[in-house]
Amino acid sequence: MDKSSGMNVDPLALAHRRPDLSASVPILPGQKIVMIAVSLALMALSVLRPWQTAQGCVMLATAFYLLFTFYKLLLVRLSVVSRAEIRIAPAELAGLKDADLPVYSILVPLYHEPESLPGLVQSLVALDYPDHRKDVQLLLEEDDAATREAAARLTLPRGFRVTVVPKSFPRTKPKACNIGLAQARGEYLVIYDAEDRPEPDQLRKAVAGFRRAGPDVICLQCRLNFYNPRFNLLTRWFTAEYSAWFDLSLPGLSAMNAVIPLGGTSNHFVTRKLEELMGWDAYNVTEDCDLGVRIYRAGYRSRMLATTTWEEACGSLPFWIRQRTRWLKGYIQTYLVHMRRPWRLLRDLGPANFMHFQMLIGGIVFCFLINPLFWFLALLWFTLRLEILADLFPGLVFVGGALCLFAGNFAFAYIGAIGCYQRGYYDLVKYALLAPAYWTMMSYSGWRACFQFFSNPFHWEKTRHGLSTGNQT
Repeated sequence: MDKSSGMNVDPLALAHRRPDLSASVPILPGQKIVMIAVSLALMALSVLRPWQTAQGCVMLATAFYLLFTFYKLLLVRLSVVSRAEIRIAPAELAGLKDADLPVYSILVPLYHEPESLPGLVQSLVALDYPDHRKDVQLLLEEDDAATREAAARLTLPRGFRVTVVPKSFPRTKPKACNIGLAQARGEYLVIYDAEDRPEPDQLRKAVAGFRRAGPDVICLQCRLNFYNPRFNLLTRWFTAEYSAWFDLSLPGLSAMNAVIPLGGTSNHFVTRKLEELMGWDAYNVTEDCDLGVRIYRAGYRSRMLATTTWEEACGSLPFWIRQRTRWLKGYIQTYLVHMRRPWRLLRDLGPANFMHFQMLIGGIVFCFLINPLFWFLALLWFTLRLEILADLFPGLVFVGGALCLFAGNFAFAYIGAIGCYQRGYYDLVKYALLAPAYWTMMSYSGWRACFQFFSNPFHWEKTRHGLSTGNQT
């Protein structure tokens, strides 16, 4: 077994060389001043003109909800009609000769996952790619004795090696990936998680996709979905969400050449360009989303690739809450980092992508945070019929609020149903229509993420795998 260590690698290069693009400092003093000033202004207005202030906030939130609803529907429409994903035909795939394929680096960060190793190795061996062209690094933490011992007991195939990640702060997946990137040997590079089962021809499709795409395309994001969608109600909802996001929303973004918030796995890169970007931000706990933005800020693009990696949907509510908290905390980190200098972000992304960033990164978090308030107001209205609430929604604001409550909520549930139907999960369509219950858990996770951002911004709440067994597709 070929072992290597990342002792001489700087996994914090982005924080050291471009601190303005790193979440190593979660929030700058200037941002704190702005937040405090806005909070004080709202408090003062609430004291001086409480009713007008409440009406103004409701009006702005309602307008945003309407805009966000139409935005999501637009993404779905573009996804269906544009076919913007890169699709590799069988004949084109057959034309790729083994002798012409480049070395492909595969990074797999693992932590406390010894039971996943045999299945992981089997999945990577099953990839239809020449063994001598695979450069597989199992990234194992220095203090993870169980997983390192499990790897030592295995006879790893040709092209596999263990890279030991030294114990240091922060303890995050992107830090481990940066160490692997520094030692990658391939022209292209992909990230997989421990439980991933990529389609066997995915690497070949990625090579063909990069060769077809323009030189400014340095990342191809694959679709993600689950091999255990029917394990319980939570995995059914999770599957509907993933089907809507990866099969409908992200292809719609690709159709508009918009910023794509990358998934945490199965994103393929041009290695040299990823090194140019200094890899991932080791301090960002949703490093994939942040990297997706930095790709566009640097003048490059990402595209969607029509191939799927199958993952394990988290079927435990406590672990799902932790996972979703981490994701949303990373979205908060990403938003605050890139909004440190809004005018520079506008210049780097351009007006259209600047607005995509606001909707996709800031808007999603805002929705989850504000949803409980509007649900509470709706509950009060339908149960107590408080006339005072009607004054909060004057004229057109009431019309907009009604559209959000009925048409908007139906639209989001319907998008999940379409995603399930398009995936062939016909029996899951009815569960997608019950999504409002799922959204309450996302809002809880959003508030948890907000509090954790200020109390423990770099804490990585790990998702536990292996809770369900067997292939239930």
